[in-house]
Amino acid sequence: MPSLIDLRRRIRSVKNTQQITKAMKMVAAAKLRRAQERVIAARPFSSSYEKLLSDVVAASSGDERVASHPLLAVREEQRIQLILMTSDRGLAGAFNSNLIKGAQSFIKDKPGIEVQIEAVGRKGRDFFRRRNQPISGEHTGIFDKSLFADADSIAREAARRYANSETDAVYVLYNEFKSVISQRLTVKKILPVPVPEGRKTLDYIFEQPPDRLLGQLLPSYVAIMIYAAILESAAAEHAARMVAMESASTNAGKVIEQLTLFLNRVRQASITREIIEVVSGAAALE
Repeated sequence: MPSLIDLRRRIRSVKNTQQITKAMKMVAAAKLRRAQERVIAARPFSSSYEKLLSDVVAASSGDERVASHPLLAVREEQRIQLILMTSDRGLAGAFNSNLIKGAQSFIKDKPGIEVQIEAVGRKGRDFFRRRNQPISGEHTGIFDKSLFADADSIAREAARRYANSETDAVYVLYNEFKSVISQRLTVKKILPVPVPEGRKTLDYIFEQPPDRLLGQLLPSYVAIMIYAAILESAAAEHAARMVAMESASTNAGKVIEQLTLFLNRVRQASITREIIEVVSGAAALE
């Protein structure tokens, strides 16, 4: 049976841990509010840009110069680049494990195809590096800043590799932020840029050649899709960490209650034993 000193030390240790988890929850909640505002503000722009690009591509699909654009070229998938967005730190519940399982399932569903991981975040990078999975690049500290320049840098390199036929498709895997307690694992194909089929298109009047217009729109589309995924992942990470820290604080409180109850029982038993010893000693002297 542990001594009273050991029990008090354990209770003090759990209380210190509970204070840390409560502080981490408050920090995550503050970051989540800002990240959620950015996600809500970015969603209409990214969806409108995607619709605009689809309309422009569909309206100019009859132009041979547009059809020959390298970012619209459709090839058989032999080499795939998967942009995997995990966090740099843990203590976020199942946030990273779900992403890693999703990436493993994605690779398993592509037998005989070379899948290269573009790792955004340390957790995904470390996991697949230990398993000798090909890694085309790595980026850390992205979610903390959530800058468009970082997304543009990733997008430019992905577009360059695709245009040079180094890859045949580019996918992005991330957690889409739905609510504080819900994130949806999402796999999105961003290259080649999807061309709508069998849909009524608008009659655009182009002031410049469509191929020149798409030459500006297509690279921006890739960057915007990656940036939107970064914003979604950042908000989902903060939400997952806040929920995990709240659960940890609640569990710590339960442990403290159990240890305090056990401490009281041990102390009561100790006092009872001492009283029995005193009474027994007095009885022996009579």
